Amino acid sequence: MRILMLGGSVFLGRAFVTEALARGHQVTTFNRGRSGTDLPGVDVRRGDRHQEQDLAALVGGGERWDLVVDTSGQQPYAVRRSAALLKEHADRYLFVSSVHAFADWPAGPVSEASPLHECSPDSPPDLPFSTALKAGCERAVLAEFGPERSLLLNCGLLIGAHENVGRLPWWLERIARGGQVLAPGRPDLPIQLIDAADFAVFGLDLAERGASGSFVTTALPGSSSYGELLEACRQVTGSDAELVWVPDRLLTAHKVETWSEVPLWAAEYEDGKPIAIWQANSTKAVAAGLHCRPLLETVADTWAWIQQRGPRTEPYTQGGQPLGIDPEKERLILREFLADR
Repeated sequence: MRILMLGGSVFLGRAFVTEALARGHQVTTFNRGRSGTDLPGVDVRRGDRHQEQDLAALVGGGERWDLVVDTSGQQPYAVRRSAALLKEHADRYLFVSSVHAFADWPAGPVSEASPLHECSPDSPPDLPFSTALKAGCERAVLAEFGPERSLLLNCGLLIGAHENVGRLPWWLERIARGGQVLAPGRPDLPIQLIDAADFAVFGLDLAERGASGSFVTTALPGSSSYGELLEACRQVTGSDAELVWVPDRLLTAHKVETWSEVPLWAAEYEDGKPIAIWQANSTKAVAAGLHCRPLLETVADTWAWIQQRGPRTEPYTQGGQPLGIDPEKERLILREFLADR
């Protein structure tokens, strides 16, 4: 296949390009060249998808692709503009959406049949971040390519080598330092994590079969636990760290920020009501061939990549906030918890 990647130089986009090249496909990447380095073997096109003249130049030569893979679309207007210009130049459009697009998430379990957030495909440019935006992006793809030529993958939480957010890398580096480590909640909490490489394999498998429709693309509910994740981090780093499991109530009392201060963690209850972060129904994707490698393998691959990459000079951030708890705050919470135990 001839594949056009919108993005393609970091994390999930990189995983798609790596897998596509390994399968012998011809890959064109279209990006600004600022976020990462394009892999050898791709046809590199520079441009900003938010600039209409850059998109027009991309298709100006009359080229055609069998597949567009869009891992970078965040704003409905930009996705619709891209899809509108590419619909006469590509057979199929694979858009990476998110479980964030579902209106019921994380208040309750979701599946492909769950309603989306209200968000127009013609929303104005540069809206502030909102979980509703991915829903508008999905509608933008469908409006231009139609349901028979659109493939929508609602991803869960992605981890793996080359992760640019840093959730798993932060945990690996923290546990590698050893000592008493604040572990959030309970070790048997079920979680759903998917390796970006497995996500890319599944997406390309579907595209090669000419599939269309939407798929919740993450590991099956209950496939692993938070305890398994942190134990895997301890195992692959060879650390003597002591995991101290601190209950949600104490973390909430200390105003620990979910997702950012303790990566991959959110309290199980909000305002007295249970939340269903880790209850995305991926049975349709599994039936269609999604395979998720063992969690330990992903953790080991990520640690090997960190060792190859070397020390990071800048802190990890998520949504503009530093990722990871301040060491002094971690010690304070641990002292309080252990004193009352």
